[in-house]
Amino acid sequence: QVQLVESGGGLVQPGGSLRLSCAASGRSFSTYAIGWCRQAPGKEREFVAVISWSGGSTNYADSVKGRFTISRDNAKNTVYLQMNSLKPEDTAVYYCTAGREYYTTSSYWDYWGQGTQVTVSS
Repeated sequence: QVQLVESGGGLVQPGGSLRLSCAASGRSFSTYAIGWCRQAPGKEREFVAVISWSGGSTNYADSVKGRFTISRDNAKNTVYLQMNSLKPEDTAVYYCTAGREYYTTSSYWDYWGQGTQVTVSS
């Protein structure tokens, strides 16, 4: 069992940065791939980024590649999503996810957090 709690969301101007954190509890955290997905109003949930259990592999949606960076600190049971050059279309609720497999989709994840709101607006 893994519990996930996101933090770090908020309001930011276009071009700005935010860092999201995902704090996990559970003894097996370091064996899970961790992902970030998001859902904008009126849209389907979409994959954003994933990092393998070791941190050695990462993958990003084309829409965020080169602007977002996912990382993890297994000693702290925490995963981060550094978001730079934010655009209004990045506005969404961002969810942290955990899975036994390395998914590049918003489906199949075993665990989800409650989400944190990110709003990009001037």
